[in-house]
Amino acid sequence: MKKNIAIIMGGYSSEYQISLKSGNVVYKSLDKDKYNVYRVHIFKDKWVFVDPYNREFPIDRNDFSVPLNDTKITFDCVFNAIHGSPGEDGFMQAYFKLIGMPQTSCDAYQAALTFNKRDCLSVLKPYGILTAESYYLNLGDTINETEITAKVGLPCFVKANKAGSSFGITKVYKTEDLKQAIDIAFKEDDEIIIESFLDGTEVSVGVITYKGKTKVLPITEIVSENDFFDYEAKYLGKSQEITPARLTKDQEAKVTTVAKKVYEVLKMKGYSRSEFIFKDGEPHLLEMNTVPGLTNESILPQQAAEAGLSMQELFDSAIEEALKNNT
Repeated sequence: MKKNIAIIMGGYSSEYQISLKSGNVVYKSLDKDKYNVYRVHIFKDKWVFVDPYNREFPIDRNDFSVPLNDTKITFDCVFNAIHGSPGEDGFMQAYFKLIGMPQTSCDAYQAALTFNKRDCLSVLKPYGILTAESYYLNLGDTINETEITAKVGLPCFVKANKAGSSFGITKVYKTEDLKQAIDIAFKEDDEIIIESFLDGTEVSVGVITYKGKTKVLPITEIVSENDFFDYEAKYLGKSQEITPARLTKDQEAKVTTVAKKVYEVLKMKGYSRSEFIFKDGEPHLLEMNTVPGLTNESILPQQAAEAGLSMQELFDSAIEEALKNNT
């Protein structure tokens, strides 16, 4: 008997359009002989099932079902394709846990932790994970530019602490430009992380659970045409994403080991994609994404293809793992 799979997409953040693209790729790629697939849009003002004719039917949030005519559609598993809040910060994971619904991403605590760049890096440092030098600001704090530059140097990156797809991030070269960069970051979040610039090869490492085991996918090297791997570089073709990355055997072994360690230390499930920069030959962790992009152009599917996994196999494995974990 075919399983009913809800693909949740959209979300409450600036990333909602990218999420809709990811969700629709999953919708088209899943094996329709194996699954009944339903698109579910999650927005602040509505949670709706969207049928093939783009008609909308409200979700009953008591049990995440869809009253449809005289029937009630229930789901066996949820495929999480929401980038940003509430799909990548733990809220949807906690909701599904409460109602006993299997879902494909990590658990609520891991989602909340990794979505908070400052907290995630702080948890990993005692395990020997290298990171950039950092300085924290909360909305309303006194801004001391001299203190900031003394800690992280110039150039530096000013980032919204809880945002993705490079929203709210600026590379700053001069002390007098810090205030404007901080204002931009505060438009995305009320917490900021300011990090030292790491000058070296940037790589993205996908780590997933596949057939019950942690699997590190082929590594992608990021070569941005812009000043850094910003929104244009990620989504508008302003970068080269080279898979497999042009690394030495030593570099490849180091970053593979560190990425796997991060995944397992944090007790991750499902997909993850971690960003590293090599400094003095050692990989330094920038951040981890737990609902990475899943479009045809996205990095994780590129890596899966290099590993010999089709989109259908990649997505199917996530559902199988979620169903298995719920038994």
